[in-house]
Amino acid sequence: MDLNYLKKILKLFDESTATELKIKEEGVAIKLSKYNKGNVNYMPHNIVPPEIVYNQDQKIQPIETNTERKNEEPIVQKDDTNIGHIIKSPIVGTFYRAPSPDAPPFVEVGDHVTKGTTLCIVEAMKLMNEIESDINGTIIKILVENAQPVDYNQPLFVIKPD
Repeated sequence: MDLNYLKKILKLFDESTATELKIKEEGVAIKLSKYNKGNVNYMPHNIVPPEIVYNQDQKIQPIETNTERKNEEPIVQKDDTNIGHIIKSPIVGTFYRAPSPDAPPFVEVGDHVTKGTTLCIVEAMKLMNEIESDINGTIIKILVENAQPVDYNQPLFVIKPD
């Protein structure tokens, strides 16, 4: 499939009232869809969408991809693991930095913590689970934004041990 051909198809689809288009040609399958922001389809986090690359001849080639992600740890910059101890989420849930919306956060970057200090709350099925430090040290980084979903074993904090 030629790149210019694909661009024309994309332009026509964008200008049309069609909400979905599927094309199979020369061993390449393309699916296009439009949706309203109020009608967002849920895509499970373990599904990886197929990828397409261009070769030097401007032809589209599909890349074979595994549709299921391996049990990988979330991405943490290499320098984060070198500078400190990683506190990970023991459960899937929602990360909260404070005990309530109007309360100050449990900890801030630069705070010194001791073993057993509450760092955050991860809410799972309406249960508030306090996540505590397992070492003495200083908070170097907070890796998750307040009220964001977290996965099992996802890094939450980097602590520089004493």
